[in-house]
Amino acid sequence: MPSEPLLRIDGLTSHYGPIQALHGISLEVYPGELVAMVGANGAGKSTLLQTLSGVQRASGGSVYFDGIDITRKASHDIVRLGICHVPEGRQVFAPLSVEDNLRLGGYPLRNDKQWIEQQLTQIYTLFPILQERQRQTAGTLSGGQQQMLAIGRALLGRPRLLLLDEPSMGLAPLLVEEIFRVIGELNEKGVTILLVEQNAKAALGIADRGYVLETGRVIMASGAAELLADEAVQRAYLGH
Repeated sequence: MPSEPLLRIDGLTSHYGPIQALHGISLEVYPGELVAMVGANGAGKSTLLQTLSGVQRASGGSVYFDGIDITRKASHDIVRLGICHVPEGRQVFAPLSVEDNLRLGGYPLRNDKQWIEQQLTQIYTLFPILQERQRQTAGTLSGGQQQMLAIGRALLGRPRLLLLDEPSMGLAPLLVEEIFRVIGELNEKGVTILLVEQNAKAALGIADRGYVLETGRVIMASGAAELLADEAVQRAYLGH
C-alpha cells in the first residue's frame, strides 16, 4: 500500500440547517483501493459523498485529495481534480440520448477529443447495451441500464477517485451481480473507488477495506473480510 492516501478525511462534519448529519468522520482511501462504506438508510453515507464532491457544504473538519485541501472547493473544481461522483438514484438526464449523457460526463475534458472517443469505445465495450441504445433517450432505459449509464458518464470524467452511491438500489439480484462485477473490474484496472452501499455483503465482498457508518459516525473500520466475519456486522447488516 502506498505511504500516502489519495483521499484523507479528518473530523468531517456537515449540517442541514440545525441538524448535524456527519459527526467527525475520519477515513482514508489509498491509490488503487476499493473501500466500502456500509450502513443503514439514514446513516449519513450519501451526505458524506455529497460533501466530498462539493454538493453539500462541510461545516467542520478537512478533506485532502492527493495532498490538496478540497474541503471548501466548488464542485466543478473538485471534478477537474479527478473526483467523479455517481449519485444515488442515477440522476441521468432523461430527455437526452444515452450518448449525449455520456459526453456530458466528459465536458471538463472536451478539448481532448481523441481521449473522449477512445473512452466512449471502452465504455461501450464495458456496457454493450449502452452502445445498442446510444440513440435512445436515457429516461426510457431500465433502472439497471441507467445505472450503467451513470457509471459510464462518470468514467468519461477520467476519475482518479470514483464515488459510487448505492449502485445496487432498486435493481434485481442478477443486475446487482453484474454491476458489482463491473465495479470490481474497474478497480482491477486501477480505478480507486469509494463505494457506499446498504448491501453490505455485496460491497464488502469486492472491497479491500470497509467502514461501518451509523448516525453520521464511523463505528467500525477494518479489512473487508474481517468485517464480513464480524458477528455484530452480520447481525446488523447481513441478516445473520
